[in-house]
Amino acid sequence: MSIKYLKKSPKTSSTDDLKTRAIVQNLLKDLEKSREEGCKELTKKFDNYEGDILVSKSKIEEISKKLSQKNKDDIKFSYDRVKKFAEAQLKNYGQDFEVELSKGLYAGQKLVPVNTAGCYIPGGRYAHIASAVMSVTTAKVAGVKNIIACSPPKENIGAHPAIVYTANLCGADVILNLGGVPAIAAMTYGMFGNSEADILVGPGNQFVAEAKRILFGKVGIDLFAGPTEIGIIADESADPEIVAYDLVGQAEHGYNSPAWLFTTSEKLANDVMKIVPQLIEDLPELPRTSAEAAWKDYGEVVLCNTDEEMAKISDEYAPEHLELQTKNDKWFHNKLKNYGSLFIGEETTVAYGDKCSGTNHILPTKGAGKYTGGLFVGKFIKTLSFQRMTKESTKEVGAAAARISRYEGMEAHARTGDIRLRKYGYSN
Repeated sequence: MSIKYLKKSPKTSSTDDLKTRAIVQNLLKDLEKSREEGCKELTKKFDNYEGDILVSKSKIEEISKKLSQKNKDDIKFSYDRVKKFAEAQLKNYGQDFEVELSKGLYAGQKLVPVNTAGCYIPGGRYAHIASAVMSVTTAKVAGVKNIIACSPPKENIGAHPAIVYTANLCGADVILNLGGVPAIAAMTYGMFGNSEADILVGPGNQFVAEAKRILFGKVGIDLFAGPTEIGIIADESADPEIVAYDLVGQAEHGYNSPAWLFTTSEKLANDVMKIVPQLIEDLPELPRTSAEAAWKDYGEVVLCNTDEEMAKISDEYAPEHLELQTKNDKWFHNKLKNYGSLFIGEETTVAYGDKCSGTNHILPTKGAGKYTGGLFVGKFIKTLSFQRMTKESTKEVGAAAARISRYEGMEAHARTGDIRLRKYGYSN
């Protein structure tokens, strides 16, 4: 089959990206400092508006009274169908479905895996065998047809042998001896005879994370990842030695890996702060150096008065990994809302989830647990909506769509409804 362009665009949607990015970066940098006053100044400059920023309840009521009833009815028509479809999506989460929203108007969703996934597997400081399991396996189960795995090579060896074995076992179609920014670029741009990746997943150092951040939009990514984190909620019932071991267990990741203890027990806090340096000192050189720096510069012990306070501050931090070692674990499980993955009770620990217990270890950091979870099969699956209608349903839908378009000032939109109404014998 040959392809012939009868009309070819001289530009793409990305043509002005660099210029736009520079403008937005500068604006955001300024607004971080100037905050509300900066927002007001820019609103005056760009929108010629100097009124209230916050819309009051009385203003909303005033606006509502001024809108025509027909306008409000059309908006309600739109709202009712969008709400009904969203409710159907929630009810059928993770499944294909179709629902009749009103007579002759059908809408639904279809779950389709991405075609190509790029999995980054760290192998510099440590050989992250488990990261190969977490990323490649999950993509394979999701139904991704083409999986590219990249891992940093060692001199005269290539990628760590156990990583190569694991990536192949888990279903990688291609394995590349590439690390860092070159790996991210190769998967994104489709190098070495491979297709361009639709999504990139997997942990990595700050350079890998930044490359993914910059390329996001060109390619999908799992998370905006930062250094790994652990938070532990513990009361007087916790074993201080186990708490200390678990904090150190994560601190060995790197010099900037936060380790936080939230506790209502001052005795436990003091015992843990005494034990942690001893445990670090007993480590081999590489993990000792990392853990020592991480605990010194990023370790925190927070003393709270109540369980409520511990839950509140933990949700503010939104730790990537959060352990519960209390006599009220069930209450905390029900109460807590922000974390990457939860480890309930002394019997479990972050390392179990990191390595082999089943949950995924590619998780949100830097507070991202407030708005997202970690890597799961859904990250590789597109939830695609569709709709179909009878000619009869156009009488209601086409007329409402045309009127709403005109309220918005979008005349060309309105006419796409008008032409169907005319063709099918209806009026607007």
